[in-house]
Amino acid sequence: MAQYYRKWADSYELDVDHECYRGPSIVAELAGAVQAAHIGRERAATAILDAGCGTGLVGIQLEHLGFRLIDGFDLSEAMAEMARETGVYRNVDHDIDLNRPLSNYLSASYDMTVCCGVFTLGHVHPHALRELARVTRPNGFVIASSCKTYAGTMPFEDEVMCLQEAGVLTQEQRLNDGRFLGEEDADYWTLRVLKKPAKQQQ
Repeated sequence: MAQYYRKWADSYELDVDHECYRGPSIVAELAGAVQAAHIGRERAATAILDAGCGTGLVGIQLEHLGFRLIDGFDLSEAMAEMARETGVYRNVDHDIDLNRPLSNYLSASYDMTVCCGVFTLGHVHPHALRELARVTRPNGFVIASSCKTYAGTMPFEDEVMCLQEAGVLTQEQRLNDGRFLGEEDADYWTLRVLKKPAKQQQ
């Protein structure tokens, strides 16, 4: 997967722009709404992790909305370097695989964690949600997109329900069938973190 995105990195933004990629702007708008309604600090002081940041498209949208404390990571070094070059991130790490524990990230570190375009076919398993919740502070939020084709084959909704039953998070909002990329729609999830998970995913 990293090799695939390394080859695609140079033309990625032009390609997805041609396909009317709406995911980043929708995720950023949801983050703005969550901050206004639930986060007890200004946007410039709200810490956000952009998980699977790619070339930084979500970070750019967040910065336009007034967020300043944005960290990101991606599996692809080439994509992460392009995200760094946007200048909107404090830190961008690479070679970070969401299918594994996020061992470089402390628990309860961020007010919000956003994840756009990652829960799609051939990319990340739904169990990554547990790690996204772990690095998010209690009463913070995870905002994630899940492509419709992905939802049809992977147990994303089941994972959300499992984490709700475990007291890890609760579903605050779900935007069904939102625009995503080209003809592909996605669901957009706003999940409130209830407590720090007892341990990282295995």
